[in-house]
Amino acid sequence: MMRGFGRRGTGGRGIGFFGVVYLAIGLLVAATHGYLVAWNIPGNILEGLAAILLWPLVAFFGVDLHALIA
Repeated sequence: MMRGFGRRGTGGRGIGFFGVVYLAIGLLVAATHGYLVAWNIPGNILEGLAAILLWPLVAFFGVDLHALIA
């Protein structure tokens, strides 16, 4: 039996190029919409991380995470 035949060795490469681009855009959107200020309060940290990960909702649909999380 040939174990692993036809499989690609993709383990350990991280998030990849598109993941880095997605997070970079999220960081930019979160910064321009005021989610990356006052990281000394746990709620603000949660808002900032959510804005980075959910940036399409913030940028395209105008979702206000300040009202949803606070």
